[in-house]
Amino acid sequence: MHVVHLSVECFPLAKVGGLADVVGALPRYQRKLGVDAWVVCPFYDKPFTRDHNFSSIAKGSFFQGSEELHYEVLKETSDSLGFPLYLIHIPSKLDRQEIYCYPDEAEQWIAFQHAFLHWLKNSQIKPDVINCHDHHVGLIPFLTKHASDFKEFENVKTVFTVHNGQYQGWMNWSKGILLPAFDTWKWGLLDWDGLINPLAVAIKCCDAFTTVSEGYLQELYRQANGLEDLFFSEAAKGYGIVNGIDDAYWNPGEDKLIPVNYDVESSKKGKAKNKKVFCEKYGLDETLPLLTYIGRFATEKGADLLSEIVVNVFSNNENKISIFILGSGDTQIQTNLEKLLTEYPGRLAAFFGYNETLAHEVYAAADMILMPSRVEPCGLNQLYAMKYGTIPIVRRIGGLKDTVRDVSEKKGYGFVFPEATPEDAASAIERALDYIGQRGKMQTIRRKEMELDFSWDKSAQQYIDLYNRL
Repeated sequence: MHVVHLSVECFPLAKVGGLADVVGALPRYQRKLGVDAWVVCPFYDKPFTRDHNFSSIAKGSFFQGSEELHYEVLKETSDSLGFPLYLIHIPSKLDRQEIYCYPDEAEQWIAFQHAFLHWLKNSQIKPDVINCHDHHVGLIPFLTKHASDFKEFENVKTVFTVHNGQYQGWMNWSKGILLPAFDTWKWGLLDWDGLINPLAVAIKCCDAFTTVSEGYLQELYRQANGLEDLFFSEAAKGYGIVNGIDDAYWNPGEDKLIPVNYDVESSKKGKAKNKKVFCEKYGLDETLPLLTYIGRFATEKGADLLSEIVVNVFSNNENKISIFILGSGDTQIQTNLEKLLTEYPGRLAAFFGYNETLAHEVYAAADMILMPSRVEPCGLNQLYAMKYGTIPIVRRIGGLKDTVRDVSEKKGYGFVFPEATPEDAASAIERALDYIGQRGKMQTIRRKEMELDFSWDKSAQQYIDLYNRL
């Protein structure tokens, strides 16, 4: 079976969030299971593309409106990621340093999808399945069925994976002229509330759609930023498949990015050594439980609650806990946290930005991780944390609900709270402090969570089973 994954993110080529981690791992695990899985992404002027060798395998051109665009398809020569990686380069469109936030983003993603299909057609490549990831490539299920130039792909199965349904790629109908010629009788498939909505297009036209957890699939029927009725009407072709993690890369026993390696048996001493190094670096007390937050400063992540949570926790637990925050995003959230750094020296520390090495160091050093999310389709941070013996304190939402079991339940290994409020989060943190303060409890939870299997093996097979059904 030949499967092509189409995405604008793929770790380590280009990463903003969990989308990149999924696309950078799932195809590799599928190949281990006998599937010929490829990844196709836009070209970016980033360290990965500068440090690896690429060969030109195809060139072509097409008109996007009145503009003629020339593209080149580049293949990474060594397959260093464990799967064939192809990049589509288009001067002035797909040749930039950043992934998002350009004013012509709609034009970029239309060009990417058009060039992809143009290349497949000219090269006579016909995959069995095209797995499209998020709204940036949401037009593909429509174009393969209804674009006049690509009729040969109308029987190719399309699977659309929803990583985050809050972002939908809305564009004005004035952009319609930029699309490849299509059957205009089908224009209604492109429309949602008077706009072209690529996410809605994908859900309408794909052969099946997946979400990155079963819990998130159920939530989309009730909360999908205006697409609730659509998801509900198309529910028969929806599947929830929880994300896995790359346990070769996220493995404290072999991780080259942390000071001291450890496994389940040596986790108590190993984490203590990592914590000592980390706390010395950031001026924190290594004898206190260390709580961390890692992620984007965005309201959907509950990051706007962090300042109040910090104040509540320190007010009620003086000299009982240290906190470290790693993240970036909303500038007001960062400003609020910066003010607290001066109020709680030696108790609160932060790094504003994202640093892959530092993230690994934090997972290895921290005792607990906080995820007060309002929206969390799957969540990977809690999975990484548990792999490193760091206890999750999470809101009961989406994939967090699917992957973290509260200690009050049989075989529980985390702390779950109901609502995204400072009070609920602070209460869960205090409950965790009380629990792990009891003799032997911390190590018992660590052992449970580190022995959990959240690898991609099971999830990759579920995707393959879906492809086979189609």
